[in-house]
Amino acid sequence: MIVVGVDGSDGSRDALRWAVGQARATGDTIRAIAAWEIPVNFGYPPGYEDFDWAATARQSLDDTVSEVVGGQRDVSVSKEVLRGHASNVLVDASRDADLLVVGSRGHGAVVGMLLGSVSQHCVQHAECPVLVVRPTRKHSAERDASA
Repeated sequence: MIVVGVDGSDGSRDALRWAVGQARATGDTIRAIAAWEIPVNFGYPPGYEDFDWAATARQSLDDTVSEVVGGQRDVSVSKEVLRGHASNVLVDASRDADLLVVGSRGHGAVVGMLLGSVSQHCVQHAECPVLVVRPTRKHSAERDASA
């Protein structure tokens, strides 16, 4: 099984695309995971009582899987929304995985060379091999143009 971290970003779409290709080649299944947690500001959660974090994460996951996988029936993709920090959720999921795939977000010439905090944590702590998918040239060019 291939676990993929999905947060709706270009990087996570690239990671899911890569995982779909790998699953197609190997016959593996994909477990797409979106993690969510209530933001905390200086130790106290702000007033978000009317905001449904899990539903927002679910919608983002559904939209991303629909966009990337679409109607392709040759790859089995399960979707799961879990509460917790993404790095911890994905490391926990790596225990039952053959491969963990995450995206990397570049933010310019210097910072773009570094792995993001979630991908870095996964590389260091996952219990299976980890693949970090770098941004495609198209996404890098779009990001640089908007900066």
